[in-house]
Amino acid sequence: MEKDEQKVKRLQMLYAAALADATLRFSNAGVLMEVTEQKRKEQLKNGASIAERFGVTTAKGAFEKTVETYGCANFICTDIADGFVAVCTSCMLQAFAKQLGSQSPCYIYCLSPIEAMVKGIEEEASFEVESTLWEGSNCLVKVTNPNQND
Repeated sequence: MEKDEQKVKRLQMLYAAALADATLRFSNAGVLMEVTEQKRKEQLKNGASIAERFGVTTAKGAFEKTVETYGCANFICTDIADGFVAVCTSCMLQAFAKQLGSQSPCYIYCLSPIEAMVKGIEEEASFEVESTLWEGSNCLVKVTNPNQND
């Protein structure tokens, strides 16, 4: 079993490196922000089906399944009165992108897809990115649902 785990870890590292390289190329071409926004709109439109394909049934599950599948960011979710906060203190993708001298990959490959799944499951949810590892010591996302207390 350990060999399988090592193989998965290696594939996760290769995937993160490929995404960092793609981010660098988008950055160098001057289109990263445009592509990021286009992808976000597409993902938000299809968030419910993305969540379904990943087997995600809760807003927290979007973070948990991303961690489990990609092994890149170490999001931990903590409940608050009207939702939860997801905090990440380590991310392989942002580390690779910084090493390459790229712009931030945080939204195009991580935060926007997670937001799409969250809003695909809980349409009225608020998804607030308060910080990212690109700019600071952690990535902090607050997810609240105004209908949660109904």
